[in-house]
Amino acid sequence: MDPSQRISEHIVELDDWRGEMLARLRQLVLEAAPGIAEQWKWDSPVWAHKGNVLSVGVFKNHLKLNFFKGASLADPRGLFNAGFDAKKTRSIDIHEGDSIDERALQELVRAAVALNE
Repeated sequence: MDPSQRISEHIVELDDWRGEMLARLRQLVLEAAPGIAEQWKWDSPVWAHKGNVLSVGVFKNHLKLNFFKGASLADPRGLFNAGFDAKKTRSIDIHEGDSIDERALQELVRAAVALNE
């Protein structure tokens, strides 16, 4: 199965707020970085451009956006709220009812893609 199809299927399987949020996050990533490749790795959606950029892990009570080179990214709006103990990655944990600064997230995605250039 095509990775994009698998991601779409995964969104449908999540019949609660997590599926809705994953669909929105996917849209924001694709808008921020046209041409970014959708992949399915580690049983999770992954977006890549000249290497892994970010993934979204789905957990029982939250989603985790993991930026593979997050420690090297500036985060002036303070989106990163998890994974500070990791050497290279940084994460954004999203729980039900949380809102996200969509413009700041898209800036972070663009910066992460540029870092892989």
